[in-house]
Amino acid sequence: MVLLIFFLAYFGIVLRRDKGLYFVYGATLIFLLMKVITLRDIPTFINYNVLGIFLGTSILSFLFTFSQVPGYLVEKIMRRGYGVGIIYLLICVITSFISIFVENVATILIMAPVAFEFTRKFKLNPVPLFIGMAVSSNLQGCATMVGDSPSIILAMESGMNFNNFFYMPPEKLTSAAGKPGIFFFVQFGAILSFIVLYLIFRKDRRVFKIEKETIKVKSWVPSVLLGLMIISLALTSFLQNKFGFFPAAICLFYGMVGILWYISFHNGKINLRNIDWESFFLLIGIFILVGTLKKTGFIDKLADIFIKTGKDKPFLLYTLIVWISVFASSFVDNIPYTMAMIDGVKIMCASLNLNPYIYFFGLLIGSCVGGNITPIGASCNVVGVGLLKKKGYRVSFTQFLKIGFPFTIVAVAGSAFLMWFVYKF
Repeated sequence: MVLLIFFLAYFGIVLRRDKGLYFVYGATLIFLLMKVITLRDIPTFINYNVLGIFLGTSILSFLFTFSQVPGYLVEKIMRRGYGVGIIYLLICVITSFISIFVENVATILIMAPVAFEFTRKFKLNPVPLFIGMAVSSNLQGCATMVGDSPSIILAMESGMNFNNFFYMPPEKLTSAAGKPGIFFFVQFGAILSFIVLYLIFRKDRRVFKIEKETIKVKSWVPSVLLGLMIISLALTSFLQNKFGFFPAAICLFYGMVGILWYISFHNGKINLRNIDWESFFLLIGIFILVGTLKKTGFIDKLADIFIKTGKDKPFLLYTLIVWISVFASSFVDNIPYTMAMIDGVKIMCASLNLNPYIYFFGLLIGSCVGGNITPIGASCNVVGVGLLKKKGYRVSFTQFLKIGFPFTIVAVAGSAFLMWFVYKF
């Protein structure tokens, strides 16, 4: 019954995104009435880091737009005379780079004003661009320890530090020599996936060139705050074990500083409607639904499949971990899935006498990038679709799938199989 209700809610969100809150909280109410979960369970299901990051960066995103910097950057790009498809690709590459060091939700909120300004100025459809930005952000989220919540969780649960994402020393691999970390394999997958985006975007060859700049920057303060936030998020990776809510605290701190600056120097007021509250509460609802799946044992059962199916076949086991994680993460949030699977991988590798780190990395690639297939497969996708909705654009399931599916398959196949080759030979 829990699975049936979950999938009904899921398909309700897919088919009627504008009614998503009714589906997730309707399902939550049914679970409460069935006594599958209690009110005390709900706070434990929610990822407060993601919510804090969402609120803090929403404020900075508003101030970033107010500063006119996005429009200024757009005009700088437009003077180069690039085609629309190339500009879309450049924005996705920049989004991808930022996501290496910043949580995915924060990244999409930082880049949203730039994307909206460009598409508004020349009356273009922002939907393909936002899908490209979301999948690019999700891909790089597993490249470093601070890129996404599953990366932080994996590092804390497996004893890895920030540097291990770039280099795995011999003592961790129980080998004579160290190996490159997951970062470099993700970059290989990124190169392949950007070729996919280029093939999709290149169809629009229109060129909108301006001869002179017409937008002047009101203030660089919001840009400085964004830069400081990025640096702070990267530096606090070393303190995650002491205070797990550092990313949220940092984003909220810079958001509050931005509000004080705006009120003090511009005698203005922050309009709360500038924050996408619908996506905020939809994220909470999705956390509750997936937490219910975990409590009822569905995700743990999925972990057992790997142990039973891949016994005595290391490559098959690795392949199963990667691709089942891709499939699972396209339907359920990758945070509870990753948490459940880490323990399963530990037990599995101990019983089969396998070094766990390549399987940990395979799990991370599959669970993070797999969320790119569907519009609710990752928090970043939910936020991106929500931002589009606020501007009057609806994103269908098939629209997202046309970009997310080929992007995901190419990125995962390239990075995962190159990693296996390097670690085993």
